[in-house]
This record gives sequence, structure tokens and C-alpha cells, in this order.
Amino acid sequence: MITFVLFTGLLVAAYFVHGRFLARFFGVDPRRETPVRRLADGVDYQELKPWRLFVIQFLNIAGLGPIFGAVLGAAYGPAAYLWIFLGCILAGTVHDFFAAMLSLRHDGMSLPDVVGRYLGRHARRFMTLFTAILLVAVGVSFVNGPADLLAHLTGIEPGWWLHVIFAYYILATLLPVNKIIGKIYPFMGAALIFMAIGIGACLLVGGFSGTLHLPELSLDAFKNMHDRPDENILFPMMFIVISCGAISGFHATQSPMMARCTGNERYARPVFYGAMISEGIVAMIWATAAMTFFGGAEALNVAAADGKTPAIIVNEICNTWLGKAGAIIAIVGVVVCPITSGDTAFRGTRLIVADALRVSQKPLRARLLLSTPVFVAAYFLCRFDFSTIWKYVGISNQVLATVTLWTISAYLYRARKPHWITSVPATFLTTVCTTYILVAPYRVGGLALLPAVGYPVGILAGIAFLWLFLSRAKNACSPQGKELLN
Repeated sequence: MITFVLFTGLLVAAYFVHGRFLARFFGVDPRRETPVRRLADGVDYQELKPWRLFVIQFLNIAGLGPIFGAVLGAAYGPAAYLWIFLGCILAGTVHDFFAAMLSLRHDGMSLPDVVGRYLGRHARRFMTLFTAILLVAVGVSFVNGPADLLAHLTGIEPGWWLHVIFAYYILATLLPVNKIIGKIYPFMGAALIFMAIGIGACLLVGGFSGTLHLPELSLDAFKNMHDRPDENILFPMMFIVISCGAISGFHATQSPMMARCTGNERYARPVFYGAMISEGIVAMIWATAAMTFFGGAEALNVAAADGKTPAIIVNEICNTWLGKAGAIIAIVGVVVCPITSGDTAFRGTRLIVADALRVSQKPLRARLLLSTPVFVAAYFLCRFDFSTIWKYVGISNQVLATVTLWTISAYLYRARKPHWITSVPATFLTTVCTTYILVAPYRVGGLALLPAVGYPVGILAGIAFLWLFLSRAKNACSPQGKELLN
């Protein structure tokens, strides 16, 4: 109970303290003209009210990530608390806020172009291809999942639902941002927020009354409680499983969409920092709920071994603690939330390809031209078992976050600002990703090497990348690096 209340309270406090610090550190300027004021096109550059910006950004980056990821991460035990808390404040908020601000300062530029500006044209080319593939992978996975669940609930064939969801994705990708996304996201966001608040309230009431026993983070609990610890190694696998809620590279691909709709830089902290903190709180709630509901991480692992997927676990918790209303909210959340990440994944792909090819997206014909091949490829992929590709999405997501952090570090170095605020977490994530690739089992995208090999190599990789960054940043530093501060 103490751990949950303390860490949740500190996440809230971070918004007011750490968030203000980052805004001053970067140099947020309410008087500076934002891209939408100069480049408004009625399609992607469309000014939205701050509360809509927040809700859309929150749903774009969240979906079911901070719910399912937290439930899966809770299987490792209370150690998950520490990663959600520290990862969110020291890495996730910094990653999301700075990535959004760099897009704001570069005319709403997509992530690959921002990477190319600070890490070179070869990095931009790689990131354009890498990010586009990752976004299509995310979009496809968020077609099949909701389609299968809707088929189970309604008895209608999954293929029919797949076509319905695809039709929605096409409209959300092609139409102006305020026509569909801007209008229906507030209702979807309300469902996700209500679910989190309801479960959080149940935890607090049950914890204070003594009817629920919330897990605590202690020295005894700071260990790998997974029922298959040899296959699910605490470090680095927990740091990949729990991405949304701690740090996720997918967020940096979504931020440019709202950067293009932000009317004033003073909204950056509540929208981009606030959305990440909110996601961290949601992850903290669901990690706690999963362990508490089953009576600890060990019992949660038993339930998972018996075939209870994160979707089933979430449904049971909502039904038991929130009653009939909870059942409705759970269905809405489990079905709708992934769709809100899938539609913006495809929209983000269109924007990234358009930026790479320097194609204006104001004409509908141009949007159709770029989107059609993406949806044809996605539809084709939906016909295959996607589990083989999906297992690589988790590690790819954190590789993307690592590259983004190194990019921000390069910007800070050029701008004569302390880069350690991002280069330290970038070094850590480099170690995590390298170690994961080396020691994780084959079935989740690793090489299954012995930890005695993977750990030293992972640590050396982090140190090597830091040395390489410092060497190249020093050589590349020039007066042009100050241009964004003028």
C-alpha cells in the first residue's frame, strides 16, 4: 500500500516539479510562433484545443500498452514498480517531451527527419524505413486483436470485423485530423481514464480498509518472481515488456501529429509531459491491480499458466471490482484502446513517408497515393500469422527509444546544454537492448546466449556508444547548433 501510494504521488508531483524544470531547461517560449500558425493546411496542421491535444496524445501513446504491458510486467514482482517509476520520470517523460519539442521547433517534422538532422542523413534513411515498418507492424497487430475479440463477443466472423476496422483506419488516415480523431477520441479517452480511476479507487479503498493487500517493494521482494525465471530474465526482459508507462519509442513517432496541431508552446508540458506521466500512473495502477487481485506475483503467474491472458485478467478485475459498469468499460477498453493506437500508427506512417519524399499532404489525391500501398501491404500481412513478427516489436520499440534519446542528446550538445539528462538513459537503454538481443530466448527475438556473455557485452556496448557519441558530437558541434535558441 505504501509503495503504490508513494510512487503514484511522486509521479503526480513530478508533473509540477520535474515538468516545469524540463520546460525551462529546453527553453519553452509562449511567444514563439508554432508550426500550425504558419503552415495550417486544414488536414494535418490543424489547431486543436489543449484538452483535445492531451486526450489524443494520451490515447495515441497509450492504447492498451500501459495496461497489458504492466500486467505482463507484474509477473516479475514488485520490482516492476521501480522501473515504471524511475523509467517514467528519468527516461519516458524526458524522451516524450524533448521529442515533441524538437518536432515543434522543426515545423512539425517527423521523427526520422529529426534524427537525420542531428545524427546524419544515413541515420535518417535507416530510421525512415525502420519506423515505417514498425508502425505498419503495430497497425496490423491492432487490427487482428480487436477483430478477434469482437468476433468472440458477437459471433460474427473475424473477417467481417477486420474489414470494418480497416475501413475506419483508412478514413482516420486520410481525413483531416479534426474530423474523426479529434471528435471521437475524447469519448474513447474517457473510457480509458474512467477504467484507470475506478481500479485505482478500488485499490485505495481496499488498501486502507484492509480488504485488499497491496504488494510492497522491499529487499525481499526485489527479485525475479516469474514462474519461468530462466526464460524471463528480470534484466533485461522486464525493461522491454514494460515499455508504455516507462519509456516507449513508439511515442516519438506519434508526437509530431500533435506538434502540428499545437497553437502555443506553453501547452507542451501539459500535453506531452502530462500524457506520459498519466501513462505511468495507469501502468502503476494496473501492475498493482494484477498482483493484488490474484494475491501476489506468484499467483498471477499461476493464473497466466492456466491460460489467462492479459485481456482475460483485465476483464476479470473490472467485472469483480467495478460490477456491470466495469464489464462494459472493460470491453470498450480492450476493443477500442488498441484501435486508437492502430489508426494513428497508419496515419504516422503516411506522414513519415510524405516527409521523406517531400510530398504535400493537403490534396486528398496525394494522401491516397501514399496511403494505398501502406494499406495494401497491411491487409496482406493480416492474412498471415503475425505472432512471428510481433515478437520483434517489443525490442524494436526500445531500439527506437534509444535512437531518439541519442538524437536529443546530440541536439543538447549542439545547443550547449547538459546532455547527460538524455545521454545517461540512452546509455542505459543501449545496454538493455544489446543485452536483450544477446540473452533473450529465440521465441521472443533473442539469441539465447548465456548471461555471462550477454551482460558484459551489453555493458560494453553502452559505454562504447557513449564514447562514440561524445567523440562525434564534439566534431560535429558548430555555431549552427544554436539556431533553435535564437
